[in-house]
Order: sequence, then structure tokens, then C-alpha cells
Amino acid sequence: MDEKIIKTEYSEVMQKSFIDYAMSVIVARALPDVRDGLKPVQRRTLYDMYELGIRYDRPYRKCARIVGDTMGKYHPHGDSSIYDALVVMAQDFKKGMPLVDGHGNFGNIEGDGAAAMRYTEARLEQVTQEAFLADLDKDVVDFGPNFDETEKEPTVLPVKIPNLLVNGSEGIAVGMATSIPPHNLGEVIEAEKAYLKNESISTAELMKYLTGPDFPTGGIVTNKDDLLSIYETGTGKIRIRGKVEVEKGKGGKTNVVITEIPYPMIGANIGKFLSDVAALAETKKTADISDISNQSSKEGIRIVIELKRDADVDNFINMLYKKTRLEDTFGVNMLAIADGRPETLGLRAILKAHVDFLYQVTSRKYENLLTKERNRREIQEGLIKACNVIDLIIEILRGSRDRAMAKACLVEGKTDGIRFKSKEAKVMAGQLSFTENQANAILEMRLYKLIGLELEALIKEHEETLANIYRYEDILERRESMAQVIVNELDELKKKFARPRRTVIDNCAEAVFEERKPEEMDVMFLMDRFGYAKTIDLSVYERNKEAADSENRFVFQCRNTGRICLFTNKGQLYTIKVSDLPYGKFRDKGTPVDNVSNYDSTKEELLNVCSQSDLNLCRVIFTTKMGMIKVVDGGEFDVMKRTVAATRLQDGDEVKDVTVLKCQQTVVLQTHKGFFLRFAVEEIPEKKKAAVGVRAIRLSPDDFVEAVHFTGPGGEGSIPFGDRQLELARLKIAKRDGKGTKVRA
Repeated sequence: MDEKIIKTEYSEVMQKSFIDYAMSVIVARALPDVRDGLKPVQRRTLYDMYELGIRYDRPYRKCARIVGDTMGKYHPHGDSSIYDALVVMAQDFKKGMPLVDGHGNFGNIEGDGAAAMRYTEARLEQVTQEAFLADLDKDVVDFGPNFDETEKEPTVLPVKIPNLLVNGSEGIAVGMATSIPPHNLGEVIEAEKAYLKNESISTAELMKYLTGPDFPTGGIVTNKDDLLSIYETGTGKIRIRGKVEVEKGKGGKTNVVITEIPYPMIGANIGKFLSDVAALAETKKTADISDISNQSSKEGIRIVIELKRDADVDNFINMLYKKTRLEDTFGVNMLAIADGRPETLGLRAILKAHVDFLYQVTSRKYENLLTKERNRREIQEGLIKACNVIDLIIEILRGSRDRAMAKACLVEGKTDGIRFKSKEAKVMAGQLSFTENQANAILEMRLYKLIGLELEALIKEHEETLANIYRYEDILERRESMAQVIVNELDELKKKFARPRRTVIDNCAEAVFEERKPEEMDVMFLMDRFGYAKTIDLSVYERNKEAADSENRFVFQCRNTGRICLFTNKGQLYTIKVSDLPYGKFRDKGTPVDNVSNYDSTKEELLNVCSQSDLNLCRVIFTTKMGMIKVVDGGEFDVMKRTVAATRLQDGDEVKDVTVLKCQQTVVLQTHKGFFLRFAVEEIPEKKKAAVGVRAIRLSPDDFVEAVHFTGPGGEGSIPFGDRQLELARLKIAKRDGKGTKVRA
């Protein structure tokens, strides 16, 4: 078989493939449709439940059945994505109006996930059945083939409410994301009714009905004045606070009770909030906290913070707003699929799109109803006419050989072959002109229809049909009538399913609190060989001095208001506030310095740690692997930045040793090949931190400085070298920039 090789530009193939993938994710996965406010997975799941007959007034069905059926028929993606969508639609703390009635463990507001789908059950909510799926049998929306063209699925659900606003939406596509807050059902319906009555209404006028978002977790929106801009443009930030109440506690103490949380806090962020509050006490940012407990239950959120007797309650609450996620922001980006493409929409544009959709759905609905009523009228008129000449019809039926002969007589007046009792009957039969449908209905009519009461009921039903036809024609011909029908349906839904607003909309001043300065005192800094650091009281250190010195790599005294300096082999200086380190018991583990500084222990090696205040009174000696050395005044490292360059390095070089100069008199450089050079500290020139330094030792091409040692006034000191101890005092004092002495191991 001949191979056909197509030559093409690789970048063009990649570009086309990526665009196809991006559009698939944008349109078919991540973004909701502005008409029904649903993503494809949500729409398909609800439609599958509708097809399976899992109504609100019927028993629950296993979620595994729903997920499997949805995946097999409509949504050819992972079962976890379908189940996750089903779970979210059942969670009343995420959705303003849950669409699925879940039975079993569907997770909670604190971030615990739902049970496996084989354990949980679900069914449709009543509002979903009545407002989302009610008219599917009336051919009001288009149906298209599923992924393998074996089933039909709706391209959009005939949702009667602006679900995009009521339940909001969140999703990340390719190069874009949507984030729409939930709103109050009653307010959204009132806003849509206002738009129906006046399509030129402004956003500001609409916001008289829809005042702002209504989060299921409640809370307080604090930037009311910014909402108009957000709803006009479709983008912006909403600031939201939790609701705080003050209660009297035991023993004259005061309890700060959080009863509502900001919407972004749901999930794992509740635990983060509790740990942040505890950290405020541990780091001495506040001394007001006596105890904290999470007493939340199915009834709602209740986080209790017990304060000490002399606490400033208002200042403490303001601190919670500033230092924790009790005040947070919700980023609004009202992006949805409109006319087949993603578009950022304001409030008015969303309502317009949904109203236009409602007019389309309602038109199709009443066109279908009108067609059915006209067909019914035709049948009813035929039956009434037949009852008036029933004797003749019976004679036709008895005289006909088959159904076709009788039908031909009823429709076309053909009497050939039919036996009549009289010529008058034959003449009358020849004048009959029923329609095809009327003839079929007459031939299928049962004898009990000839009873007087049945005939009266038929006439009454015919009158109702005529009234329906008149009403349907009026609705279809006059836009005002159709608008009134939509308004009536919206009013009915509001009456049945609306609930009071939960979120308060207000303008609140920015939280301001006075941070109490901690009492300045001396503490001991301890850091072990694993990089865990903490501070302890001086008296605690004195009681545990031997253990503290043996178990920790760095131990020194500092002020609790000062800073700690970390020098690394890459020539960087990282600073840490002492107040950022945990202050507590001797056996507390501490915190990794990576967590409170920019230092990364996986990329750099820590050479020295010291107090910044001590550095101001000393000088520092830097020695590099390539044999460069210098002395720097410690005052140069008195900086407020968290990261600065402590020294300048040549290409391929790194710092081998950083030592604070105190009483050292000589420095001993040890190379990889066993050369030792000892010279006086006075020979090292003082340089700026940005300088490279001077050469300390002449190295052979494949040699480097392996270690740096110092001796004091007595010259004592020894180091392990080979299988023996090398006395540093026995090394001859030479000049800097020498080659050194070769020492045999």
C-alpha cells in the first residue's frame, strides 16, 4: 500500500490543535450557557435524572446509577467530574438554590468531601422539575445527537428563571475563567419582571430590585457603592465580611462569636482561619485570646473566640478582619456562553439574554399547544356533527363492506357499494364531507358517547377548546400578552420557592486596628540542624542550657523586636523578624526558617545565622571556594529587605565560610588537596559587601578551599585530618596570598 506523506508546518498544526482544544473546553466543558446558567455536565446530569424518572415526589436513586447512565449516554468524560457536579448541585452552602435533593453524606461546609457515589442517593428538587424541566415534552428547545449519535439530548434546558444569576457559576477554561456570585431568587425575578415591562431600563434602576449578591453563607458585603460598576461591566471585586456577634462569657469574659462566614471561606479555609487565629496568639500579635473553639453543626456556623477580661473587643474584631480571612474578596467575572461564544456580560445583558430565550421558549410552547388545540377542535366539531346525524352514520357503517368504504363515504360522499334503506339516506350520505381526522375519530367512537350527558360534556369541552385557541392566538400575536404569561409564571415560582435574603449589603469603613507593640525583652534563639527555629525565655534556656547547646546548631541571645540574619553559600542574606518565630516552651518543635523567610533549603546551604543587632557591632569575614576573602563592616547588613546580596561572587564561585569577627587572631585555610595556609586576620582588607574581595591563597587549577578555621589569642585548637588530630597552633604563620604548606594525612 502506498504511503501518503503530508508535509506541513509544525507550528500551524500545533496552533490549530490548541485552538480546537481550547474551544472545546470553553464551550463544552468549563463555561455555563447564559440561557439556562448550566454547564454541559450539569445540564446532562439533570436531563438524565429527568429521563430516569427520578422526580422530587419519588424515591431516591443511587448516585452511581445516575453517574453511570449520564456517562454512558451523554457525557463521555470521567465519572468523578459528573459526580462532583452532582454533589455541588446538592450542596446548599455552595448553591443559592440547590437543584438536586441529596440523601446521604454530600460533604459539609468545612471542606469534607462527599461519600462515594455507591453510598449516596439523589433525586430532583421540586424547583428543578418545575422551573428547569417542566416543558421539555412540549418541544420548546432543540435536541441534538449525543456523542455517539445513539441518543438525543437538549442543547439547552427551558429554564424559566435566570439561573446564571440565581446559582452563579465558577469555572476555569483555557485562557479565561468565570466567577459569578449567587443571588436571591425573589430579587432576580423582580429584576427580570422590571426588564420585561421596560426593556430600556438601566442597570442602576435594575439594582433597585436586585441589590447585590446573596451568598448562601450570609455575611456582609462592605462595598455597596462598587456594585453598580461591577454589574455594568461584569467584572470587579466584592468585599465580604463574616458576621460577628458579641456574647457574655463565663467569669466576666467576653466571647466573640462568628455566626456567618465569607463565601470564599467555605471548605478548607475554615480550618485555615482557625489556625490563623491561633497563630495570632502564638506569635504574640494579640494577648486577648483565652480560648478558641469551633462549635459549628448542621444548624449553622458557630466559631467562638473567648477573650480575656481586659480585652478591647472592637479592636480585636477589626484585627480579625485585617489579619485573617474573616474579610475576603470575591472576584467577579461574569463570563458565559452567549450565541455560541464566550462573552463577559453585565446584569442587564444577562437579563436580556434570558428574556429573549423565554420569548423563544414560550412562543414554541404556545405554537405547539395551539396546534394541539386546533386538532382537538377539528375532532370535537366532527363528533358533534356526527351526533346530529348518528342514524345516517350507523346506516353507512352497517351497509359498508369494510372500513375504507365507510371512510370514503364520510370524507368524500362516495356511496358506491353501500347498502342504504332509502334513497333519502343515500342522498344525504353523498353530501357528507368530514375531514380525515374527523372520519377516523367517528369510526373509533364508542357508543356510550351517544349518551346525553356525554354529548353535553363534549360540547362543553369544545367551548373550552375554542377559548384556549383564542387565548393562545392572543399570546402569540401580542407581545404584551406573552410578557404577562411569563410574568405570571415568574410570580408563581417566586411564591413557591423564594426565601429571605441572607447577605447584608452595606457600605462599611475599612477595618482599622491598633496593633499592640509587644513588650521588648531579650530571648534566646534556637535553631536545630533541620532548620527548625524558635525563641524561648532566658530563664528557660538557663535551666536547659546543656541540652539546648548540644541539640541546636545555632544558639544566641537577641531582642524579640529585632531581626535574624541568614547567610548562605550563594552569597545571599535573608532576614527574619524575631516576632515571626514561635515563642514558647523548650521542647516545642519550632517552625522551618523556609516558612518565614525567602530562604530555600533545597537550593542553598545555610552557613551562618546571627542577630542583626550583634552584626552592627562587629565585622564579618567572607571566604569563598575559589580562595577569595574580605572583611565587611556588619553595619552594612542592617537592612529592612527580606533578601539582599551579602557579597559579590565570581562566576562558578560560592561562599565557603561566613564568620563574625570577635576575638579571632589568625585564619587557617584548608584546601581539598591538603594544603594549609595560616595568616593573621589583620592582613584581610575591609571591603564593601558589593566587592569580590582579595585572594587569600594561591590554588592549583584543580584545587579549592575545603574548610576555614580560626584561632584565638592562645592559638589553641585542633581539627580532625586523616586519621589524626592536627594542631592548628603548630602551623607556621605565613603571609596572605601564599600557596600554603602541604600536610600529610
